[in-house]
Amino acid sequence: MAMAMLQRRANVRLPPEVNRILYVRNLPYKISAEEMYDIFGKYGAIRQIRVGNTAETRGTAFVVYEDIFDAKNACDHLSGFNVCNRYLVVLYYQSNKAFKRVDLDKKQDELEKLKTKFNLDEKK
Repeated sequence: MAMAMLQRRANVRLPPEVNRILYVRNLPYKISAEEMYDIFGKYGAIRQIRVGNTAETRGTAFVVYEDIFDAKNACDHLSGFNVCNRYLVVLYYQSNKAFKRVDLDKKQDELEKLKTKFNLDEKK
């Protein structure tokens, strides 16, 4: 039985954005790790959960599943799930998008430094 299940999974083609890491937004600030495991653990074995604890990351979390199919199942079922009158936003983690904003800010800083260095003023 298990072998037939694995064989069937091997033939399934998942969309390219699907991966084992989920990015969760709109979480209640006071949610505990235990509550996170209760909610997300229903969909499969979890390797790690990281709940945001800084001013910028509060209300967000990363949930890493052992199996990509469990992550897909959780994402499909938990997007819009109501926790303490907040509706969860569950997305697949995409590293290229996560750091794009940081890169943009860094480039903006570099541009400002160059303008200062070469005494360039846009008000001409």
